[in-house]
Amino acid sequence: MAKALCLDLRTRVLAAVAEGASDRQAAARFGVSAASVSRWRALERAQGDARPGPLGGDRRSGRVEARSGLILRLVEDTPDMTIEELRVAPAAQGHGFGYGTLQRFFVRHGITRKTYGPPRWQVGCCWFGSVVRKRIRHSGTLAVAMMEIRASWSS
Repeated sequence: MAKALCLDLRTRVLAAVAEGASDRQAAARFGVSAASVSRWRALERAQGDARPGPLGGDRRSGRVEARSGLILRLVEDTPDMTIEELRVAPAAQGHGFGYGTLQRFFVRHGITRKTYGPPRWQVGCCWFGSVVRKRIRHSGTLAVAMMEIRASWSS
């Protein structure tokens, strides 16, 4: 991950610009880009010095945390609601959140959810040697039936 250039280098570059060097001349002299020099000048004008801001970290969870009451109320009222339905409900009130944003919200708050959506398959098979395990969906539960299969390799 990239690191911010040190404050000492920034102040030396800005001092060179203050003495009359152009942004490009100062950039070439100190081995930085001209765009960095112009950004540092803008920072110096805006906040008084060219100190770098914080790097990394979570910058956007505050938006979903501000609406935590709404999300927790929705989960409490309808615990079988899928995450996609949870995305749509606040969006109707003007608060749109992504799927991953809600997933991370639940992890931060220690909320675990078990929902059963529509079945992706009705019957599936897994082979284990000479035994096949059949999974059959029956009235919302998963029934497992074991059958022995005799393989005939002779022709």
